[in-house]
Amino acid sequence: MTVRRISIMGSTGSIGTSALDVVAQANAAGDTPFEIVALAAGSDSEALARQAIAFRPQIAVIADESRLADLRQRLEGTGIETAGGPEAVTEAATRPCDRVLAAIVGAAGLSSTLAAVRQGTDVAIANKESIVCGGKLILSEAARTGARVLPVDSEHSGIFQALGDGRSLEKLTITASGGPFRTATLAQMAGATPAEAAAHPNWDMGIKNSIDSATLMNKALEFIEAAYLFDVPAERIDVLVHPQSIIHGMAHFNDGSVIAQLSAPDMRAPIAYALGWPDRVATNVARLDLAALGRLDFADVDATRFPAIELARRAIALGSAGTTVLNCANEAAVSAFIAGQCGFLDISWAVDEVLSRFSSGDMAAMACDTLEEIAYLDRFGREMAAELLKKAPRRAGG
Repeated sequence: MTVRRISIMGSTGSIGTSALDVVAQANAAGDTPFEIVALAAGSDSEALARQAIAFRPQIAVIADESRLADLRQRLEGTGIETAGGPEAVTEAATRPCDRVLAAIVGAAGLSSTLAAVRQGTDVAIANKESIVCGGKLILSEAARTGARVLPVDSEHSGIFQALGDGRSLEKLTITASGGPFRTATLAQMAGATPAEAAAHPNWDMGIKNSIDSATLMNKALEFIEAAYLFDVPAERIDVLVHPQSIIHGMAHFNDGSVIAQLSAPDMRAPIAYALGWPDRVATNVARLDLAALGRLDFADVDATRFPAIELARRAIALGSAGTTVLNCANEAAVSAFIAGQCGFLDISWAVDEVLSRFSSGDMAAMACDTLEEIAYLDRFGREMAAELLKKAPRRAGG
């Protein structure tokens, strides 16, 4: 029986903890055993130490170097190597293994993802922001080294499973639950708190991804990710609101056939598929009872309340530089919202304003062929969004 050796970047987040649950179940069953090579986390040294003791990786890495002493103390006598700082996270991603799960939230995950791909290691990509900011660079490096980039987001996993060889494809559809404000008015959304925006009806995600889901920016980023991962023009990708979150992705073919992937809204299913591919890994994810469900609903996205998808279409038309700026402006705006420095509707407004100013300037021609160019655009997007939000009144619903 072949043991699959994996590393998890972002192990204490929702994707990382779900992945370790998949690993624990698979190892207990003995069907597809996994060995953990490296675990990396942001600042939660206590949770990382617990994971390391349970799964015995070669190394445990904490990005926040100020937490390294605590991590070392907790792992003293275990024989597990420890390290701290962003560079240590990137180094851990290059350690020989069969697959790296890239689950660090935000553009911060780009460096370690790129390092793994340059090493020729297959990457299971749960960090959509890395593709949105550095998709061109990551995929060109993957083509050079032979590394495979396997989708973990449920929508892209669904499309990957439905696509087959991709011949005769007409278009792709990704679905959105609609988030907690699917039926809310603009006035209700204007007064939303971070806790209300993070209360996703179907998925258990971290606060940043949950708020992105409430604005539909999560789906906008996934729309861009789908264009990069599957090499499909943006005009051939649709987004539909599907509140049950049962159908995750669809591939439409030129004979009128549509192949869809269905599963319960549980991230362990796409994680298991990405970690085990080309094999399937058994999980205890709830099995679908379609008769009990009774119905599956779909609707177009309301662009007035949820402008994020149209913002993504504008950004991708500007190329890699546009998608990078969109992502980083959004990260800054979401952080400001969580900190109580702006209103919920200000998030999309700020991204819109940053994208408009960027598109009329000289930087729109940047190719994003290097990490340095991406970092420059990252700073531009964040600083412009922060500056705008400091000066602007909160958006009122109407």
